[in-house]
Amino acid sequence: MSAARTRGASAEYGEASIRVLKGLEPVRQRPGMYTRTESPLHIIQEVIDNSADEILAGYGSQIDVAIRADGAVSVEDDGRGIPVGLHPEEKVPVVEIVFTRLHAGGKFDKRAGGVYSFSGGLHGVGVSVTNALSKRLEVVVWRDQREHSIAFAGGEVVERLRSRPISATGKQSGTRVTVWPDGKYFDTERVSVDELERLLRSKAMLMPGTRVSLRDAASRRERSWRFEGGLAEYLRGEIGDELIAPIFEAEGYAPADDTSFAQGEGARWVLAWTEEGPLARESFVNLIPTPAGGTHESGLREGIFYAVRAFAEAHGSLPKGVRLLPEDVFARVSFVLSAKVLDPQFQGQIKERLNSRDAVRLVASFVRPQLEFWLNQYPEHGRRIAELAVQQAQARTRAQQKIEKKKSSAIAVLPGKLTDCESDDVRRNELFLVEGDSAGGSAKLGRDKEFQAVLPLRGKVLNTWEVERDRLFGNAEVHDIAVAIGVDPHGAEDTVDLAGLRYGKICILADADVDGAHIQVLLLTLFFRHFPRLVDAGHVYVARPPLFRLDVGPQGRRPARRLYCLDEDERDATMAKLQDEGVQPHSVEIGRFKGLGEMTAQQLWETTMNPDTRRLLPISLGALDARATADTMTMLMGRTEAQARKAWLELHGNEVEADV
Repeated sequence: MSAARTRGASAEYGEASIRVLKGLEPVRQRPGMYTRTESPLHIIQEVIDNSADEILAGYGSQIDVAIRADGAVSVEDDGRGIPVGLHPEEKVPVVEIVFTRLHAGGKFDKRAGGVYSFSGGLHGVGVSVTNALSKRLEVVVWRDQREHSIAFAGGEVVERLRSRPISATGKQSGTRVTVWPDGKYFDTERVSVDELERLLRSKAMLMPGTRVSLRDAASRRERSWRFEGGLAEYLRGEIGDELIAPIFEAEGYAPADDTSFAQGEGARWVLAWTEEGPLARESFVNLIPTPAGGTHESGLREGIFYAVRAFAEAHGSLPKGVRLLPEDVFARVSFVLSAKVLDPQFQGQIKERLNSRDAVRLVASFVRPQLEFWLNQYPEHGRRIAELAVQQAQARTRAQQKIEKKKSSAIAVLPGKLTDCESDDVRRNELFLVEGDSAGGSAKLGRDKEFQAVLPLRGKVLNTWEVERDRLFGNAEVHDIAVAIGVDPHGAEDTVDLAGLRYGKICILADADVDGAHIQVLLLTLFFRHFPRLVDAGHVYVARPPLFRLDVGPQGRRPARRLYCLDEDERDATMAKLQDEGVQPHSVEIGRFKGLGEMTAQQLWETTMNPDTRRLLPISLGALDARATADTMTMLMGRTEAQARKAWLELHGNEVEADV
């Protein structure tokens, strides 16, 4: 038996090796997967978000938060109160299920007339995570002329649900949740008062007329917020009055007969332009803060750009030779954006970034026409905004010229099959190395020709791991890649001038199957072996096209839609989520892309090339050093390493799910 087999046999892998984490145990095992662990603010936010969802649904008008002397935080609202009766299937009080089960709650019901048609997402963790990471959690519910209470410790019920009648003058409806965060899961068990204040202030801003208060027992200070003026009043308080044009505030929501979006989906937004000073930029989805932005912000950016550019072109505000880019128009914009999305898809459990692809088109479709109309209605404001954008474009051009290095006088003829981009901004430009001529054709049609170039590759690229550098150009594909990117092959120890680099991102785009993975490996081998400085500098990426397309029929308020999935796991997870929404499996048509050539140009743009909606994987050494990576690559790609590869496959072959 080989040494590899001996090592593998030493660790028994059988039925007993599989550990099943039940209830809230997964949260306590890996809290960082479910919340931020710097402080308990996020688990308190989950409770506040539930109260905000009640107000968003049209129930309640105030939220009261208190930080107690012992460090506990209580959140009280005047909504309908969490249901306390027995769940029809689980035969357990619903309030207990809400706080003790992952993937449980009213927000999974997205059908017409659902309890929360618009809420903070379908991740299904929420206050159950709050309970899991608390030493103690108490819930009081006022509902149906009774006061109901239940208590938990370490995520488990310690005081069963009790009820007592309330007087006619007592509180009739609402919920109060009191949380004692468990310090062993956080860097500190105290909530930052400043951060909590900012969160509550933003909630009040997003819900005009709602009163939100905070009482801190330690400082004996109480504050409350109520913004009758909503977003505009809030933004003006953040940036002051030094504006070049009045604040622009508008909203737009899909009507019942909209064929692209569900009834009620849309956004409210306020925009303000300033010449100098700090900017204020905040975005929300269904009242959930998204500090990392996402596709709704991309839609706002797109709508603003096209509206301002159209105005500038129509009114002759663009000097000759000046080309506006989105970053020029967006550079001096402060905004607050509140999007309303029926089924938001967030990045991670803490919901910091929106990933829903349709949100780009949703927000842009409402922002652009309304802003364009406003600019033309008040042309004096429009001209000042356009002039500010032109100034940014001119400053960008000057800065670009200052840092441009003197290039060699030698002229290399670019490959004939390269479809180049128009921009000279290396930092922005992207080159897609595309598998096959048919896929290359779709990529050429689907790309943004301003900053995206396409180089189709025929067949599998040469395995260059053991090819001498002076023989590389004997392969036409390798020659074309080197000439297109503008950097000569080099070694890890060589001093290399990257001044000739023509693209800030070099993106490998291959089919989402085994053959595509093989081509990816061959191209990554080329870059790691012969262009290591490009990898070190973060210029090499792998584009991740979807393998499956799901066509979902219309459902209640939501029209027909199309979803894309990277692989089988994502397909299965998406199908499970659709079933939670009430979608019947027979109303979902699943298609599998046999290759990039099967995708239309529009599909390739939406899923793989659009910077706002694509999934692009940066390539780096990660935790490994160059020597360890080189040893692994030699074993995998070396011609004389067959025995080492066989031993490696025997050791790790069971970890691979082959796509055959």
